[in-house]
Amino acid sequence: MSSIKYRSKTGNQILIPFVLPIAILVTWQVTTSINLIDESLLPTPVAVISKCITLIQSGELQRNMSISLYRATSGLLLGGTLGFVFGSVNGVSLFAQRFFNSSIQMIRNIPHLALIPLVIIWLGIGESAKISLVAVGVFFPIYINTFHGIRSIDKSLIEMGSSYGLSKKQMLMKIIIPGALPSILMGFRYALGVMWTTLIVSETISSSSGIGYMETNAQQFLDMPTIFLSILIYAFLGKVSDWIALSFETILLNWQKG
Repeated sequence: MSSIKYRSKTGNQILIPFVLPIAILVTWQVTTSINLIDESLLPTPVAVISKCITLIQSGELQRNMSISLYRATSGLLLGGTLGFVFGSVNGVSLFAQRFFNSSIQMIRNIPHLALIPLVIIWLGIGESAKISLVAVGVFFPIYINTFHGIRSIDKSLIEMGSSYGLSKKQMLMKIIIPGALPSILMGFRYALGVMWTTLIVSETISSSSGIGYMETNAQQFLDMPTIFLSILIYAFLGKVSDWIALSFETILLNWQKG
């Protein structure tokens, strides 16, 4: 009996997140089908799905998605690595904190999307410009959360590690990084959202490929199904990214449950 209740509870937990999206899709389809909203302004879900199938058959959707994913992951790896390194160094070293942190915090207050004209002048409109913009946007959330996580570690833990004779490397790997990990992962999760936001803007402003370009190109021809498809793809990719971040938190912070 208890196993049946557990399965029922688990099934409800799985189904509940899908209730609202399904309700929105049904409402969307009904309102457009009975002409409450003009299809030229809001295409039906069926029209969007049909456009998706057409683009898949032509190979255009896969090509643009792969290009966008390449830009996003490259920028995330570059900006995330730099953010983690600078955050770790500034968190551990008081000298580095005094030398770098004030300047980084000052630069952080500049909206990274405001750098688009400068980046285009310096790097052109190629891949390096888009990847650099994503890297700049990703850098700060990971830097701040890494720095804050390390500086927030209980001093008694560090003193205990010193009393046990741990080397600096052992102290970093066994006390400092594990203690700062929850804050680092929070920054990583936030950085994923910034990553997609930055990529969307950079691709719609100056690009000849990618999901953002596909959306901008569709706008010129008033191709509403493609525009909505592009928006839904970004929403889907954002959801997948958030799921990946949550999975990392579950795996890497499993030791906290003990």
